[in-house]
Amino acid sequence: MDRQTLIGPFTQLLPMTGLPLKGALKDEQLPVIENGGIVVSKGKILKIGVFEELKSDEVHIYRIEGESVCLPGFVDSHTHICFAGSRARDYAFRNAGKTYLEIAKAGGGIWDTVTQTRKASQKDLVHGIVARSKSHLNNGVTTIEVKSGYGLSVDEEVKMLRAIKLANSKTKVDLVPTCLAAHMKPKDWSKDKEYLDVIANILFPLLKSENLAHRIDAFVEESAFSPQEIKPYFQKAKEMGFDITVHADQFTTGGSQVAVDFGAISADHLETSTEKEIQLLAQSNTIANALPGASLGLGCAYTPARKILDAGGALSIASDHNPGSAPMGDLLTQASILGTFEKLSNTEVLAGITFRAAAALRLSDRGKLEPRAMADFVMFPTDNYQEITYHQGQMKPSQVWKQGEPIFQND
Repeated sequence: MDRQTLIGPFTQLLPMTGLPLKGALKDEQLPVIENGGIVVSKGKILKIGVFEELKSDEVHIYRIEGESVCLPGFVDSHTHICFAGSRARDYAFRNAGKTYLEIAKAGGGIWDTVTQTRKASQKDLVHGIVARSKSHLNNGVTTIEVKSGYGLSVDEEVKMLRAIKLANSKTKVDLVPTCLAAHMKPKDWSKDKEYLDVIANILFPLLKSENLAHRIDAFVEESAFSPQEIKPYFQKAKEMGFDITVHADQFTTGGSQVAVDFGAISADHLETSTEKEIQLLAQSNTIANALPGASLGLGCAYTPARKILDAGGALSIASDHNPGSAPMGDLLTQASILGTFEKLSNTEVLAGITFRAAAALRLSDRGKLEPRAMADFVMFPTDNYQEITYHQGQMKPSQVWKQGEPIFQND
């Protein structure tokens, strides 16, 4: 909508403004505008405030009927929705008591998805990304980070990242690509260091020349890459101007130290982080990205979110949507459940999937409803925002808007 449009009235408007990036948040701090409205033009927010006070002869009114709570479009800051195949067998094996190693030896694990993704065409991958993005959108997610990492060779990683780029042009959701070529040690390479050298020296320049990704991720773990192995890789990435993010402390510690040492935007997972790692992250500018979907899928501990916040850290929450450990992909459900187990306030949960998640992607133009921000917002059919997390993701959005346009309506 190029003209100025006033959207509302909303029973409650939650702009998520005036809140700090780091530390604990009380619900008393949450700004709530009763009978609120948003003025948008050319995809951006011009004004927010009380609906009646925003009326003028210059603005067209898009009236919202009935009760509604409006808040910024959700940001899912860690997903793996570019993949082929299924790992339902892995899930059944885990629930039957099989270990990760036993599942891998039976042909499961990440390598199973690598094999299936390599067999898929770029067109097939695009189709899958678009379909999963639509599901996220219908649940209120307007920005999605998407990783590669199931290719594990230069050609296959390029195929994945080209698919993500093409899918971004075919969906209303914004897709933020991340290169995760260091997801695990490829079974068809004999020397791990040689693989990382090839990726850094051949793939990194391709990412730049084709504008495929500005972010580099790696799985720092005993079953993947050690801190010592990954340091030259990240050093090369930093020298070339890439942003760094790290799969850290999922099964063993060590990754969060690497993240802080390299000034990573985020350290993701953190299920095994101890007081040492919590303090390390809290005293840094690296955002702790909790992935409760992986805890649900694997049946393991949650990220120590309460301790991270109380220590003064920044906490975002993402779905980790992937075919192996986090197949659900429902961000709001997972964030609500994390809030229950970690005793997070509603404000902390909502901050974790809006402006703090946007910060984990270095995006300053979304996650808040304020002038000059992108007009991305989601509405829920209720008169009380507390109902949203209370229903643990089962209350679905009534409308989703992207860049000032209504792109989903639940009839």
